[in-house]
Amino acid sequence: MTASLATRAAFGFPIDLINRLSPRRGVIFHSTSYAPGSRGFIDFYWPEAARTPPMVVFFYGGGWESGERAMYRFVGTALAAHGIACAIPDYRLFPEIRFPAFMEDAAAALALVAAQPCVAANRLFLMGHSAGAHIATLLALDPRYRRAAGAPAPRGVIGLAGPYDFLPLQSPVLREIFGPEKRWPDSQPIRFVTPHSPPMLLAAGGRDRTVLPGNTRRLAAALREAAVAVTVHLYPALGHRALIGGVASVLAPLLPVQRAVLRFIGNLA
Repeated sequence: MTASLATRAAFGFPIDLINRLSPRRGVIFHSTSYAPGSRGFIDFYWPEAARTPPMVVFFYGGGWESGERAMYRFVGTALAAHGIACAIPDYRLFPEIRFPAFMEDAAAALALVAAQPCVAANRLFLMGHSAGAHIATLLALDPRYRRAAGAPAPRGVIGLAGPYDFLPLQSPVLREIFGPEKRWPDSQPIRFVTPHSPPMLLAAGGRDRTVLPGNTRRLAAALREAAVAVTVHLYPALGHRALIGGVASVLAPLLPVQRAVLRFIGNLA
């Protein structure tokens, strides 16, 4: 398979096929609840041989109105196959809730993960794709949600194709999700960058028309201005969905995303 075919395959293949092709040997799976309700569950993927592995809490995308944790088994198994534990929570979605309820869910999930006896706070990472990257970065940058939930700050953050600086809101749906205009600034991760922000890996695809790569460039510039370590990868040939598809083990030999993620974690953990 060529790299261009792999790019198309990332989500040209049915997601269940990518999940079926994900590694299972050496991966321990279990699921538990962190909050009441059907959206309050979290899946854990543990590397069988590691006692205190680095831990990644991964938030999926879906425009804050769709998605479920089972779709992203390929993320959990890919990381666990490389000795990194992964937790993938569901969270409540629009129209059931509005901002900041999904942030409160994310903080509660992080608190549960951090409380696991084999999770070390200095090896705890946040990661997300699309709307999930927004959640991961805002959770890291705005401490109010973590403080309310009793959750620690992450060691580092990985944002894939995330919206970090997307005002003014034009979409009627986004206006509904994020509420009155006076509250919009609180939804923007870029607004909360300080010199105390954690190191970040930010990646975007040059062919992404769902979340424009300018979001990644602007957040990276703000982090650099605050003297925060940031690694940026802009992949000209990749689109929005291919960026997260590149984390899958079956596509990792041909797409660069998984290698970048593993290198970032390995340098900090």
